[in-house]
Amino acid sequence: MHQVILSLGANYQAEKNLPEARTSLGQILFSPIYTDAIWTEPIASKRSDLYLNQLVKAQTNLDFESLIKEIKDMEIRHGRTLEEREQGIVRIDIDVLEYDGVRHHLRDWQRPYVQDLLPQL
Repeated sequence: MHQVILSLGANYQAEKNLPEARTSLGQILFSPIYTDAIWTEPIASKRSDLYLNQLVKAQTNLDFESLIKEIKDMEIRHGRTLEEREQGIVRIDIDVLEYDGVRHHLRDWQRPYVQDLLPQL
């Protein structure tokens, strides 16, 4: 099993999309520990909509590449499109922050919401 920390975020129908994403993640994550979901100001976004952000620490049996593919496929199944992305609409965004102790998306680790939510894991 591999240890992961994922970041979830949405700025469009977030109160609907975040729980749906958690349900989908349940198919590939084991023993998940979710932080609280918090509203945050957008960072470098084309829209002024608030984001609902959350972290999850869990285990998966997927290798890194397979995990990324599953997550990207999941985002598409939840309605994420290139057109909406270009408009700044984020139905769901899931990023792998850490995989087996190796950090990814290094700039995200400095974001206030990540720093605020990490102690809950």
